[in-house]
Amino acid sequence: MIELVIEQRRRSLGGFEVGRVLPQAQRRMIGPFVFFDHMGPVDLPRGLSRNVDVRPHPHIGLSTVTYLFAGEIMHRDSVGSEQAIRAGEVNWMTAGRGITHSERFEKARIQGDLVHGIQSWVALPTAEEESEPTFFHHGPDDLPTFEEGGLWARLIAGAAFGAKSKVKIHSPLFYVHWSLAAGARAQLPAEYPERAAYIAAGAVEVEGRSFATGQMLVFAPGQAIAFTALSPAIVMLLGGDPLGERFIEWNFVSSSRPRIERAKAEWRAGHMKLPDLDNREFIPLPGDPPPSVNPMS
Repeated sequence: MIELVIEQRRRSLGGFEVGRVLPQAQRRMIGPFVFFDHMGPVDLPRGLSRNVDVRPHPHIGLSTVTYLFAGEIMHRDSVGSEQAIRAGEVNWMTAGRGITHSERFEKARIQGDLVHGIQSWVALPTAEEESEPTFFHHGPDDLPTFEEGGLWARLIAGAAFGAKSKVKIHSPLFYVHWSLAAGARAQLPAEYPERAAYIAAGAVEVEGRSFATGQMLVFAPGQAIAFTALSPAIVMLLGGDPLGERFIEWNFVSSSRPRIERAKAEWRAGHMKLPDLDNREFIPLPGDPPPSVNPMS
C-alpha cells in the first residue's frame, strides 16, 4: 500500500534550516496539500537576529496552516490580524485573491525558545481561488483529541476517525497529529482517496518496514494502514480529495499560470497591501534587486 517514500530536503530560511517535503518531483500534492515544511526542533537563542524572521510576503490561491509542537511564532497580516501561535494551536490563513503576512520569533528574541512545528499549504478549490482573504486562530478546545493504548491523537482540520474539527476548510480533507508511545499501534482508515503520513519524530513500522524522522509515506487508496511505533513517535496524517493540477511559484498557488504572473507583477509594483502592524519591510520577488526604499509605504 506504500506508493512512495519522500525524503525531506534541507532548505535554509536564513537563520535556520527546514525540512522541505512537498512539493516534490514525483508527487506534487496529497489531496489539496501542496506544500509541507518541517521546522526544527531548533533552539533559538535570546537576542537572535531579526534575519531569522520571515518578513512580510504575499500569497494567493491557498490557505497557510501553521501548527506547532513547541515554541511560539507571532503572525501579522494585511487583514489586520496579530496573533501569537503556540504549541497545540492552529493559525489558518486563507489567501484567496491575495494576502500578505509576516512570521516573527519575538518570544525567542526576548528569552530564547525551542521551536518545532509544521507549516503546510492547502490549495483552494478553483471557485474559491479569488475569495476574500481571511485569518482564523484556533486553540486546543477547537481541535478534538483522543487517547487510548499509547496513542494520543488531535484532529487539526477536516474530518477523520468519526470526529470533525472546528477549523473552516474549503474541500474534503483531514490533518491529524498522532503522538505514539513505543510499541503503540494505530490505524489510518481508507476514508480518503489520497493519504500520507509524515514522521516528525521517532520511528514507526508500516508493512514490515521501518521509517524514521523526515520521511513521508504516500499510500495507495482503498485499504486501512497499520502503524506500530518502534520508539516514541510523532506522526502527521494528511490528505483528502484531489483538486486537480495546481501551479506553484514562490508563494503563489493557482490553477492558472497567467494568474500567477499577474500576482508577481502586482507584488513587484507594490500593489499588494502589507500587514497593518508590520509594514516597514518586505521580501522582494525572487530575482528582483533588493529595494532601496519601501515602495509600498
